[in-house]
Amino acid sequence: MNKFKAIIALLTLLVFAVTADAQNERKDFGETVILLSLDGFRYDYIEKHGAPTLDRYSKQGVRAKWMNVAFPTKTFPNHYTVATGLYPARHGIVDNNMFAFGTVFSMSRREEVENPRWWLGEPIWVTAETQGVKAASFFFVGSEAPVKGFRPSIWNRYNGGVPPQMRVDTVLSWLDLPERERPRLITFYFSDTDDAGHEFGPDARETKYAVGNVDSYVKRLMDGIEKRGIADRVNVIIVSDHGMAPVDYRNATFLDDHFNLDLAERILWSNEVVHIFPKPGKTEEIHSAVKGLQQVTCWKRDEIPARFRYSGSDRIAPIVCMSAEGWITTNRQRYNDWMRNIADPERPRGAHGYDPGLTSMRAIFLAWGPSFKNGYTAEPIENVDIYNIVSQILGLKPAENDGDIERVKSMFRR
Repeated sequence: MNKFKAIIALLTLLVFAVTADAQNERKDFGETVILLSLDGFRYDYIEKHGAPTLDRYSKQGVRAKWMNVAFPTKTFPNHYTVATGLYPARHGIVDNNMFAFGTVFSMSRREEVENPRWWLGEPIWVTAETQGVKAASFFFVGSEAPVKGFRPSIWNRYNGGVPPQMRVDTVLSWLDLPERERPRLITFYFSDTDDAGHEFGPDARETKYAVGNVDSYVKRLMDGIEKRGIADRVNVIIVSDHGMAPVDYRNATFLDDHFNLDLAERILWSNEVVHIFPKPGKTEEIHSAVKGLQQVTCWKRDEIPARFRYSGSDRIAPIVCMSAEGWITTNRQRYNDWMRNIADPERPRGAHGYDPGLTSMRAIFLAWGPSFKNGYTAEPIENVDIYNIVSQILGLKPAENDGDIERVKSMFRR
């Protein structure tokens, strides 16, 4: 009996010792931010398509009615706006495709994506690293270039083939690192909803399944956080870069029906936004030919509406055209080549890049963790405010930006 009591006592001591070690380890676990972007996840997808994990956790934290995004409503400009708190004209990424330095920037040109000359402003991971807070990124726009000489301590070159579950497990493994190596800021990204939304449209069953997929990735992330006993140390912020609108690609405006394309030095086409760089002396001639079209609005650079905050950058073309919602703007050769090479060209699809004031372009903002109130519904927020939200949680001094912490302070617990 005495031997049995001794064994019980020893086991009790061991349990207390392990618990004490775990508690001490959690005390060393500084408050952390995970910023996750769900590309193309429209503000109403949780209700429209069902996302039980996102719904449950957002009800335990904060959900904005929606998040307003920047013009153009494209992936690279808005991700970098989230990262810097600056509008595209100030942070330099004025579209997914740009012309400057005598060359073209595009998402597929690896040498330009990693060239810091394109990336202005100060992304949140640079703010963190320069103030002693380690950062890590698994595919967040801008993290592949050494902005101001800095990348996150951990970063990855984009490869869309990396399975999302692997991305989640890798992020969780970063949380297991020793304190001196462990990032307190983590950014990462999934493209499922954007991919499905483009191919099938925002209302399609395929998009519903994509929403279910990203919801399962978030569940995997949260299960891992809770299993580690660090849910009271980790703030999760989930955003998207833009929404998605239905589009029928037979609704097309052809600019070459209205002016000779040879009058332009260069034209960057993206269906929803077209950047025209006229040859010397040809700006007025081109603009006069396109300014009255019905399903596309074309502005000279200095006439773009102030609400777009899209001025003051030479990277913005002298003429910028924006398609009406549900329409595309292109030229006949490009259109015909494209239509010959896609399956079922008459099937509805999805697009973004339209006016950011449209309901269809609204993005999501969800957040939960120790810094955020429980069960709080916020009024619509601006995506330029995310940078300041993360800075406040991590105790960082923010760089100059276009956001305003006063607009979002009501969502904080303290």
